[in-house]
Amino acid sequence: MSAQGDCEFLVKRARELVPGDLWAAKAWLITARSLYPADFNIQYEMYTIERNAERTASAGRLLYDMFVNFPDQPAVWREISVITSALRSDSQDKQTQFLRGLFETLPGRVQCEMLLKATEQCFNTLERAEMLLLLLRRFPETVVQHGVGLGETLLDAESIEDQECPVNCFRKLFVCDVLPLIINNPDVRLPASLLYKYLNKAAEFYINYVTRSTQTESQYQGSQDSSDIMSPSKRSSQKYVIDGLTEKSSQVTDPWEKLFKILSVVGMRCEWQMDKGRRSFGDILHRMKDLCRYISNFDSDAHIKYKNQVVYSTMLVFFKNAFQYVSNIQPSLFQGPNAPNQTPLVLLEDVTNIYGDTDIDRNKHIHKKRKLAEGREKTMSSDDEDPSGKARSRHITVNKADLANSIEVLESFKLARESWELLCSLESLDKEFTRICLAWKTDSWLWLRIFLTDMIIYQGQYKKAISSLHHLAALQGSHSPQQITGQGSLENQRALIQLATCHFALGEYRQTCEKVLDLMCCISLPIQEGGRVQEEQPKVKSKFRKGSDLKLWPCTSRAIMPYCLHLLLACFKLRAFTDSRDDMALGHVVVLLQHEWPRGENLFLKAINKICQQGNFQYENFFNYVTNIDMLEEFAYLRTQEGGKIHLELLPNQAMLIKHHTVTRGITKGVKEDFRLAMERQVSRCGENLMVVLHRFCINEKILLLQTLA
Repeated sequence: MSAQGDCEFLVKRARELVPGDLWAAKAWLITARSLYPADFNIQYEMYTIERNAERTASAGRLLYDMFVNFPDQPAVWREISVITSALRSDSQDKQTQFLRGLFETLPGRVQCEMLLKATEQCFNTLERAEMLLLLLRRFPETVVQHGVGLGETLLDAESIEDQECPVNCFRKLFVCDVLPLIINNPDVRLPASLLYKYLNKAAEFYINYVTRSTQTESQYQGSQDSSDIMSPSKRSSQKYVIDGLTEKSSQVTDPWEKLFKILSVVGMRCEWQMDKGRRSFGDILHRMKDLCRYISNFDSDAHIKYKNQVVYSTMLVFFKNAFQYVSNIQPSLFQGPNAPNQTPLVLLEDVTNIYGDTDIDRNKHIHKKRKLAEGREKTMSSDDEDPSGKARSRHITVNKADLANSIEVLESFKLARESWELLCSLESLDKEFTRICLAWKTDSWLWLRIFLTDMIIYQGQYKKAISSLHHLAALQGSHSPQQITGQGSLENQRALIQLATCHFALGEYRQTCEKVLDLMCCISLPIQEGGRVQEEQPKVKSKFRKGSDLKLWPCTSRAIMPYCLHLLLACFKLRAFTDSRDDMALGHVVVLLQHEWPRGENLFLKAINKICQQGNFQYENFFNYVTNIDMLEEFAYLRTQEGGKIHLELLPNQAMLIKHHTVTRGITKGVKEDFRLAMERQVSRCGENLMVVLHRFCINEKILLLQTLA
């Protein structure tokens, strides 16, 4: 029998003995190995027995021997491949843990060599990168030789694979796994240009990862139903998985902290003017402002260095705080378990002081109050409004009930705004920041456009804000709002109300009215029989701080409708109280003053005074929409001798009725009777839901309202 035949016989005999007598099988193989030490099959059979019995130490020794003595055997590489897969796996099952333990028994030098050779066997870029990462993490000394090469391979693969989104498997491995190993190793020498390139890549990844929207997420969760994606219960438990990576590998903890850590390390390596210890965003921004004051005094190289410090430091403070602001005012844009339960907010001009701030004596009867008001020099005029907001410092208010952490959110808005202003303050900074934004395609970031729009409104640049809102509308279209209808309608409401507030601030009252009435068509009222919806609105105190000219308002139908009514009143009030007569505008004002009654009582007195001065008043929609008992009483009083016998045409087609009812003595007895009956009917409507009445007024009289402001 030949030596080959002998070896095969011995291995076969050992296999037959394994089920019944393991020790006899091992004895046969030990004998065989001593006779034929160069035979691979004998050693592999010995290894298989030890591995199947899960004897870590002995299996490890045999694997080591095979790796050293038979490095070209395919079976050895299949085994090594299984072990390295276990090392990369997130699984915690018994077999995977055994394979990891087996690998740990190997000498460090052999582990390193095994991983390096296993990497050479990989032809898939992702698999090869993960294998090299195992090597770099276990043997930091290999980072100098392989770290930068691996990083560049991943970035090249990203380009070759034509990955559109920065949140992809290659960028994730580079930024989160490879980059920290490279920049934290003092033995790896890197030129400043490469450090800035890596910082840029890291910033783009982390910002896109944190601000990924529900739309982006739905692409990665394609196997799930889109309606489930927006379900509050599902959203909270959903995991974000990056294509090509496992669920565990896709998760990034504390992304902002990691990004600012990279900024700090890159800054030290590039010899920036750094502060020791952890600094707040406000401190960083203050330091950058100081640096900007004398940046032009440096020579060319130092100027470039400190320009990069200012741009990257300020830019990251900007994006972090802008995100912080938007994620609080519109949480549904971003991932998070609390998002579905939080109220979205929208930044608007504060027009809650349209009624004037004069206190009213609530105990006096309205007729007596009218007489008292005549003695006052002034109750309110259209000149009281300062819609531009430029003449005084801008303040933003928000109800604590709508935003619990309002102080932090408004501070984030302030820091983001100041960061933006700093980046635009010098041509060199602006040029570099613009270059980065173009490369990152920040124009397509919906959340950022929301912040920029609010910032422009804050700055009082209303024409620019209107352009920004049109840009926002275009972005909404590209983000497929039809997939997420709730989000789409919210964005539509936000855009319309902000367009209205901008037109109002510009004095473009017809456009204001147009946007408000468009928005009214989107508003669905929570109609409650006999209840008054406005009583559930956010209560606003009757006194206002003079500088409070912006407000974060809940972006819900229930809260937005009162704001719309305020805007309409502000528009028509200016038209109604000019020197020229405009009964239609005055009538609209009376209808709108019913909202939040009796806050608008002084303004109502002013309207009554104007009617008295005119001696007559015509508004044929009166009985369709005026249901306030105090107002009805006052108009009834106007027709009496004591009220001045004012001629009122409040019934539809009253001029025709007068002709029909006139008797020989010229007394319009029939019209008086019609008026009395109409008043009695109207009193019976006083319990109607006022918000429903006013909503109907806005919808039904849209054309008339717009014509009044033409």
